Amino acid sequence: MKNFWQQIRTDVLKGINHHNSSLSKAELNTQNTKTILGKIPGQKLSRKLGWKILATGIIAQGALLGTPAFADSTQNNLSYSQLLEKIQAGEVTEIDAYPSQGIAKVSLKGQKANEPMYTVNMFEYNPELLDKVRAQKIDFELKRSPDNSFAMGIIFNILIVFIVIFVLLTILRRSSQSQGNALNFGKSRARFQMEAKTGVLFDDVAGIEEAKEELQEVVTFLKKPEKFTAIGAKIPKGVLLVGPPGTGKTLLAKAIAGEAGVPFFSISGSEFVEMFVGVGASRVRDLFRKAKENAPCIIFIDEIDAVGRQRGAGIGGGNDEREQTLNQLLTEMDGFEGNTGIIIIAATNRPDVLDAALLRPGRFDRQVTVDLPAYKGRLGILEVHARNKKLTPDVSLEAIARKTPGFSGADLANMLNEAAILTARRRKEGITPSEIDDAIDRVTIGLSLTPLLDSKKKRLIAYHELGHALLMTLLKNSDPLNKVTIIPRSGGVGGFAQPIMDEGMIDSGMYTRGWLIDRITISLGGRAAEEEIFGSAEVTVGAANDIRNVANLAREMVTRYGMSDLGPLALENPSGEVFLGRGWQSQQSEYSEEVATKIDHQVRAMAVHCYEEARRIIRENRVLMDRLVDLLIEKETIDGEEFRRIVSEYTELPEKQKLSINLEKKG
Repeated sequence: MKNFWQQIRTDVLKGINHHNSSLSKAELNTQNTKTILGKIPGQKLSRKLGWKILATGIIAQGALLGTPAFADSTQNNLSYSQLLEKIQAGEVTEIDAYPSQGIAKVSLKGQKANEPMYTVNMFEYNPELLDKVRAQKIDFELKRSPDNSFAMGIIFNILIVFIVIFVLLTILRRSSQSQGNALNFGKSRARFQMEAKTGVLFDDVAGIEEAKEELQEVVTFLKKPEKFTAIGAKIPKGVLLVGPPGTGKTLLAKAIAGEAGVPFFSISGSEFVEMFVGVGASRVRDLFRKAKENAPCIIFIDEIDAVGRQRGAGIGGGNDEREQTLNQLLTEMDGFEGNTGIIIIAATNRPDVLDAALLRPGRFDRQVTVDLPAYKGRLGILEVHARNKKLTPDVSLEAIARKTPGFSGADLANMLNEAAILTARRRKEGITPSEIDDAIDRVTIGLSLTPLLDSKKKRLIAYHELGHALLMTLLKNSDPLNKVTIIPRSGGVGGFAQPIMDEGMIDSGMYTRGWLIDRITISLGGRAAEEEIFGSAEVTVGAANDIRNVANLAREMVTRYGMSDLGPLALENPSGEVFLGRGWQSQQSEYSEEVATKIDHQVRAMAVHCYEEARRIIRENRVLMDRLVDLLIEKETIDGEEFRRIVSEYTELPEKQKLSINLEKKG
């Protein structure tokens, strides 16, 4: 558009020069062409020149490159037709055209000097304007508005250059990083802490006192090694922490580093192994090289079973990269070069899959079992995690510890956290026993759902759960009842009858035959209640999980524990194929077909006997069952103390259950 208007100006000057040679060169070159048209009266311009001059009214697209039009709200506006009429009437004295803005400024006769000029929006083509202007000898001038297109072009080009340079620098930086990663690919990824600021001490670890005592020697050696070397003793090179998940193995390793105050390297076993052969072994070498430079120090390898599995196991051979990494680890721990002052602590919950060479003395000399905490251990863990919890005075940590046998430290921490969340949700100022009980149920069973309405389904569930609870109360070898409820839980649990497990039996694993038989009878109590109350046609699938547990327990009693008429024979062993997946292959038969048939008969006879016993007890206590069902539907939950008190009014409880009631009354 700019070139177009320049061409118009050039053509105007050429036309004037052609028709009036008397004009001076200075007049032709001036930027102001005002009154030029008035100097050529009576002469006609060429058609081409006239067409280009008329194009001075084109509305240019200079909104971005040019300056805004004189945006003055006080200006007067004229339409194009009004302009032609005023030119025809001789009222126009001067016209200034602004092609880049598509407007023209017009002065009229009688207009004062301080008054603004009139504004006219021009069309792209104005064929009649030039003729009228020339005929009336009106001063006509082309005005140049500021044009920023050149500057904008320069800025745009500079911006493109900067973008190209930025892209090239980014590519070069990534290339250098990839080269650096290639060089550092085999280096160890262990997190290193020079002062072992783990923030954890032995005082923060509770419930595993035996393990703490064994590991205290490691801390003493790191602080005062001369105490052992003076009498020729050598500290174990490696300590393997073994135990179920959540028992505090990693926390214990952090406490050792925090107590000793020595450099601490921590890494996971999975970080050694990569898809590229040789990388894992290189990382092991680099880790031990750094450890030697900072000795005495501690190397903690979490989940070491990821790299320390038995070599040559699995279908089609082993993993070559993992085996090379394990071989390098074995060499570094106890090879030709000694690692004086380096103590390796590893943790795993699968010691059965570790390679035998890794467990021998000289590598992992000592295995420390970090087992599930007993009552005192659970109480200590609760005291640690309750430091920052706001508990009401009626909350007893001793009672919580008794209710949570089999809980790990992580389970107890999670339980208290869930109780705190429930307290905040219920807008209470402190955690009460109600939140503690609900949190225990949520952790062990699941989230409570909306209770069912009073219907046949709710009554059937009530009879089913009371079948378990009644047998749990009347059988002399069973664990006492904690509570029975028909509030549904997530996961399809319609209700449950919860026993108070015998902690001594759980810790020792010494289950008696009488306890196992009663356990089978209690498991079948729900199905027995359904059939006795509603008949065989109304039996539901709610006892499917109970029947599965009965089959497994009865088979173990026959084939592993020798608690059947077949005698004290161990006929089956648990599957040890941990690399092929437990249960992936069927267990090999260690007996004849005839013995297998006898095993099936014994398992069936045991299950049928317990089922008939459960039906007999429920049949004899039908009146008691009906009263308990009405009460359970009304209250939805009955605790063990109230349940035993009601049962004692109708029947004589075993001595064990009576003792439980007396203890509860004293408490």
